[in-house]
Amino acid sequence: MSAQPEHDAQQPEVTKESGFTLVELMVVIVIIGLLATVVVINVLPSQDKAMVEKAKTDISRLQMALEMYKKDNLGFPTTEQGLDALVSEPAGLKRPERYQKGGYIRELPEDPWGTPYQYLMPGEHGDYDIYSLGADGRLGGEDLDKDIGSWK
Repeated sequence: MSAQPEHDAQQPEVTKESGFTLVELMVVIVIIGLLATVVVINVLPSQDKAMVEKAKTDISRLQMALEMYKKDNLGFPTTEQGLDALVSEPAGLKRPERYQKGGYIRELPEDPWGTPYQYLMPGEHGDYDIYSLGADGRLGGEDLDKDIGSWK
């Protein structure tokens, strides 16, 4: 009896090549595209709302800091002193010893569109106005371009 090896280790087994066909790949790409479209349509309006809410929250924080400033310094900063007066002591304070060491806010935020918040004292809508010019960076506007202010 001769011994024949059951399996020759040097010759690979012949198998049917596996992989994806072009049609299968195209179907997957179309499905991914449809899902991406649905996500974009649903997420972008949420991002816009989030930006408006961030601006409102920032304005609220600035209002609280202004109220603390007023309590200590017996008045709001002038328009010329601006919101910078919340970060560092402005020149011309009648009683500089009353200014809170370290300021009233660590740093001034920018609005969600990368523009500094505007400050006007006396304001057109109250003792002072703090506002963002919206997405277009100009006064007025509609929808995302609409100004967001402390009076709203």
